Parts: sequence; C-alpha cells; structure tokens
Amino acid sequence: MTGKKQLGFSLIETMVALVVLFAVGGIVMSGMVQLMKTQGTIANRTDMHTSVRSATELLEQEIGQAGRVSLASPTANVTLSAATAVGTVGFTLTASDGSAVTVYPNEALTVDLGANQEVVTLTAGSGNSGTALFQNAHAAGAPVAALGAFGTGIVPPAAAPTSYPNGSTASVLKLYGDINGDGNMVYVEYTCTGTAIVPGNLYRNQMSITAGAKPAVDNTKVLLSNVLANPNDLNGNVVPCFAYQVQPLGASYCVTDVAVTLTVQTQNKDPQTGQFQQETKALLNVAPRNVVEVYDTSSLTDPMRAQAMPASVTALLQ
Repeated sequence: MTGKKQLGFSLIETMVALVVLFAVGGIVMSGMVQLMKTQGTIANRTDMHTSVRSATELLEQEIGQAGRVSLASPTANVTLSAATAVGTVGFTLTASDGSAVTVYPNEALTVDLGANQEVVTLTAGSGNSGTALFQNAHAAGAPVAALGAFGTGIVPPAAAPTSYPNGSTASVLKLYGDINGDGNMVYVEYTCTGTAIVPGNLYRNQMSITAGAKPAVDNTKVLLSNVLANPNDLNGNVVPCFAYQVQPLGASYCVTDVAVTLTVQTQNKDPQTGQFQQETKALLNVAPRNVVEVYDTSSLTDPMRAQAMPASVTALLQ
C-alpha cells in the first residue's frame, strides 16, 4: 500500500518564504522612501530656483528700462494742439492715438522739424499742458518729442553725489521712467531685507511718478521670500544686495551698472539633511541701457539728452 502524496508547504518553508518576502519588501520600501526624500529635495530646489530666476529676470528687465522718457503711448505721435508764438507761452500737446500725454517742469522737449526745430525747457508743466520759452514760432500739428533719457533713471546712491541724500542704498534700489514700455512713467523701489539667520523678503513697490505719497511696503508687495543676507566675499567684505557703478554726468552723476546679489533659502527643510538649502544668485553687470546711452551722447554731442529728475520723483525719494 503506497503512501499519499502531501500537498502544500511545510511550516518551515512558509516561514522562509515570509522572511524572503519581508526582506524584499523592506528593500523596496527603503528605496521608495529614499526616492520620496530625493523628490522632496529636488522639489525644494526647483521652487527656490524658479522664484529666484523670476525675481532676477524682472530686476534685469526693469534696470535695463530705467530712465526711459515717454510723452504718451509707444504708438502715438505727439504734436502741438495749437500754434505757438515766439516768447514764453503756454501750449498743449495731443497724442495721435488719443492716449494721455504727460509733461513736467524742467523737461526738455524737441519741437518741430528742419530749420525750425528747437529744444525748449519747460518752466511749468502738468498733464498735457506746459509753458516754455520759444525762440521760433510753430504751427499747430508740429511734432514734439522728449529725446534722451533720465540720467538719474537709476537713482545714484547717497555715497556718490551729495545732491542725492535719499538715493539708492545697498538694500534699496530706486529707479524710475517708462519701466514697462507702455508710456506710463512710474517710480519703483526694490527693498531687500533679511539677516544671515532670520529670512526676510525682496519687496517691489511701484507707483506713478506723480504720486503724492509712497504706498507702504507690506506683504502684498513681496516679490521674493526667504531672503538672507549675502555671505561675505573671499576677502571677508560684506556683499550688498545692490551695488552701483557711478559716473559723473555734467554737474551730477549717473549709474551705468548695477550689481544684484540675492541669497535665498528653501521654504521647507531638505528631507534628507534636515537643513534649509541655500543659493546665492548674482547679476554682476546689469546696465540701464537708456542711462548709458544718454551718458554717452551727453558727454560727446548733446548735453540736452540728459533729462532732469522730476520734482515729484525727488519727493518720492524720501
């Protein structure tokens, strides 16, 4: 009589199989946990890179636009609304596309064409109306342009010319002009805060150059968060958020290069190290092209290309 064949696994075989299964499962789970930590690290750094890149790209664009002068929208032809006589007379301007025209005292305007062309400096001005001393008579419809740029489009730091006690600083960048290229003249302040230990913010505060008061800096104006003080350089010197290359321009000064250095940390701690990750981004030579152009032309051919700072902007520097 033959014995019956046993089916299934013995207890020992089952226990061995479970041990192998648990070992494989542990390896897989460990890999998944490590993968999740790596993904967290990458996500942290990606968010930080994206935020810094967006802020520095905007800074680079607006520094490059600083100092641009516009009378109206970019597509408009600005002309005299009525004929003007010789002497100190009032005038009004009209934009061909119906957009608003803005002039201000001490602005230099180029009026008319050919032999009748002249540059006049406004003794008064507001909106589309002004007063100036004309050497020539001009017919209605004569073209009018504001050539050149604001030599102080990047407001020089207080340490350079004594005439700008409220100028840009190592932590506050002040600039103005047709920053957005839409014909609207605005004043912008970038304020960098934060210490080596306590994170701060990079704020962007924008207003019209004719604003009567400066809006308060609050959380609605945060451009970049988790900003830290920059590490010292190799010689132990403090590295500011903003540094300026200043050049003489007539009796005043202008900024021809801005260096921007920002240090930020991630919003969340690195899952692998338990520490905040940090990055320093530097834009070493950002040139305000309008200011540089007027600096070159003013020192070589045409000093009238350097437009004066509007009194309303001077008031906003406080």
